[in-house]
Amino acid sequence: MDETALIQTVARLLMAPKGLLAADESIKSCNARFEKLGVPTTEEKRREYRELLIDTPGIEEFISGYILVDETIHEAKADGTKFTDILKGKGIEIGIKVDEGLIDLIDHPGEKITQGLDGLSDRLKEYKKLGATFAKWRAVYSISENTPSELCMKANAEILTKYALNCQAEGIVPIVEPEVLLDGEHTMEKCYEVTSHNLEILFKELADKKVYLPGLILKTSMVLPGKDMKLEVYPSEVAKMTVKCLKEKVPDVIGGIVLLSGGQPDEDATVRLNAMHQLGPLPWALTFSYSRAIQNKVLASWAKDPADVALARSLFLAAAKNDSLASVGEYKV
Repeated sequence: MDETALIQTVARLLMAPKGLLAADESIKSCNARFEKLGVPTTEEKRREYRELLIDTPGIEEFISGYILVDETIHEAKADGTKFTDILKGKGIEIGIKVDEGLIDLIDHPGEKITQGLDGLSDRLKEYKKLGATFAKWRAVYSISENTPSELCMKANAEILTKYALNCQAEGIVPIVEPEVLLDGEHTMEKCYEVTSHNLEILFKELADKKVYLPGLILKTSMVLPGKDMKLEVYPSEVAKMTVKCLKEKVPDVIGGIVLLSGGQPDEDATVRLNAMHQLGPLPWALTFSYSRAIQNKVLASWAKDPADVALARSLFLAAAKNDSLASVGEYKV
């Protein structure tokens, strides 16, 4: 393991005032979004949309890394220019989602673990040849009366740790994403309790297995009430609860933290991140790794008029700029 190389990649990814674009929707998820907007669900349309995102002039001012999927990392512009070459030319780090989706946790209805460890080392070697410097693996946890169970949290912690060790052995920075889902009727306090305990389990496992924490990034959800509660919460309240949880459970030596939007309204994801940076100095770098919160307006515009790429790109730049400002506490509503 090259610790210096891992630290250097982390530093480039978390260089303020930038964040990450999670352009790693699975083909199934991407097609579902296309269908809702009347876009043909073809490989060419997915490639066309990704070209819009990847080849946007000036996006490197706000985005330090793109998380891609297998399909995208192999694709090119219509003129044959590889997407990876475009990103390298902009100084944007290339990331790759390497988990292979969720499967049911046996005898635990409603709970999932993430698959994809088989053959992971070989896939990481291939992605590194294609230019990847970091990777991502997502686990999910639902909050209900009986979930998440201790077994589910421990099983996913073990899987995330094995993935992280594989990445670091290949010189790739792992992003571990233990997402507590926004679905449900749980209170903010319950979300805090679950997130806190889950992070405790995860970081114990990472430490026990000697994962190199300065060469690792945590991608986490914010502390929020379940969306079915339909409660309005102040950005300052979300910020205080989330930062308190992270300060208590995430070691200061970690490479850094990126937040996921998790289905929050676009503006909420921005103002809540902004509020966290107005609480004072933080012990680790903290920025965004948003997907829908950056892409929603972009995709809607492009779906309405695919020929007007300039408008879609202007919306992309505006959203990325807002989150960039929020990542240093300078966003103004």
